[in-house]
Amino acid sequence: MFRVLLFIVLLAFSQAIPVEVGSASKKLYKYDEIIKDAGYSVETYDIVTNDGYILELIRIPYGKNGNSSLPKSPVLLMHGLSDSAIAYFQLGPEKSFAYNLADKGFDVWLGNARGVANSRRHISLDPDNEQEKFEFFDITWEDIGVVDMPAMIDFILEKTNQEKLHYIGHSQGGTVFLVLNSMRPEYNDKFISAHLLAGVGYMNNFPNLAIRTLGICIDLIYTVTKSAGKVEILGPNWIKQLEDFAAYNARNGVNGNGNNCSRSNIGHIIDSIFNSKDLLPGAALKQFVHYGQNIRDRKFRRWNYGVFNIFRYGRIAPPEYDLSKITVEMTMHYTVNDKLLDEQDVLAMVKDIPKAVARKIPRETFTHADFVIADDSKELVVDFIIEQLLSNNL
Repeated sequence: MFRVLLFIVLLAFSQAIPVEVGSASKKLYKYDEIIKDAGYSVETYDIVTNDGYILELIRIPYGKNGNSSLPKSPVLLMHGLSDSAIAYFQLGPEKSFAYNLADKGFDVWLGNARGVANSRRHISLDPDNEQEKFEFFDITWEDIGVVDMPAMIDFILEKTNQEKLHYIGHSQGGTVFLVLNSMRPEYNDKFISAHLLAGVGYMNNFPNLAIRTLGICIDLIYTVTKSAGKVEILGPNWIKQLEDFAAYNARNGVNGNGNNCSRSNIGHIIDSIFNSKDLLPGAALKQFVHYGQNIRDRKFRRWNYGVFNIFRYGRIAPPEYDLSKITVEMTMHYTVNDKLLDEQDVLAMVKDIPKAVARKIPRETFTHADFVIADDSKELVVDFIIEQLLSNNL
């Protein structure tokens, strides 16, 4: 069952992110070197949350030409599920969000959420220890929203001596923004503006049939998978997981007669990935399952403990996130070709958020991942948002 979940997750969510493999107990990826090689100044900071996770914050304080004399407001960019800060600079200096913002004088900050990339660290828990990994990866995107986000925001504002910042979040980066400002509404006052790029929230019309079908048995999948010791999806150890998947196919008689899941094809994929070092930062299994619960229940709400909800929340069903509490001036960017977020759900969120507006990307074939990987994302997304930030910059 884990293999079924892994295969569907890989098809639905994965993005190839160019990174360099390293020790899981340390910072995995040399993001600072990539930014330096592109000709930009870079700073990195380790932020410790109140529950012990060590988060890497990356700062590009000014543009390539060193235009730091008239700095603009700080901008925090947060990545999506199984992604990392590199999402915002992987396209290089000409097209990437981070570099373009810095070149316009903004103070750019890139977050890495708990459990991914260079935030796969903790003051006492080892994510690769067979016992401690269960506690380390016992996290959902709500933890990122109510714990990681405040830690990053407060650090940035203190470091820059500013009262407010701009926010840009892709996919899960949008989810955690919605969670933060609905559960801790005092943080609304710390944002100048927000731009959510395919920000996932409401799921009443979730468009992906395969994942929607999987959601029916998501709790059983989670129980069985966790009992098998699998609590991290992708991440630095996912080559071994794919090898297990290939072995499973072989044991069950899947051959190479045109079947993409054959042992030979999977082996070829593994070799290609390993040789190119296109590895994914990873995320907790529980983050995927939390989305699965909401897709199944057609609700945007907290983790569902089943019969234990009454003890956890004092009610039978988990509380829903109240988006009417979000008062930040927000633009929700979406595309009609998104397989993980439906236009109707975006418009429903905009209706419930007092100062939100919707913006449809003017390319019908634009996808969920294209916000951070497409060559024309600069033309269709980046340039528009920078113009908006310049118009209301403090």
